[in-house]
Amino acid sequence: MKGTKPQLVIDNDAVDRVPQAPGWLSKDARAEWRRVMPALVKRRILTRADLGSVENYCVAIGRVREVERAIQAADAIDPALFRMQDKATTTARQLAAELGLTPVSRSRPSIRDDGDDDSLLA
Repeated sequence: MKGTKPQLVIDNDAVDRVPQAPGWLSKDARAEWRRVMPALVKRRILTRADLGSVENYCVAIGRVREVERAIQAADAIDPALFRMQDKATTTARQLAAELGLTPVSRSRPSIRDDGDDDSLLA
């Protein structure tokens, strides 16, 4: 599919405070939730309906980190681990772009609130 990506806009029904991370998220996924949610809430672009996408993004990032540790700990190369990591990385990248978490998606005027939002780079 080609064409212009839709612009994200401030929603009057936007989530106005950071919700607690779902208890079922892994440790790595919860850490990512705590890292990105303050900036997403500040932008006022997420509604309750969007929280599933944030959960999926955090699960994918958590999986990338978990699989990386498994790869590093493995005695032998396991192609299945590399496939799992590749799939999780691809999913995380796609969801990050949808949520405005990538440099390109943050550069869109509708995403930026005051000209600079480097809080996700920390």
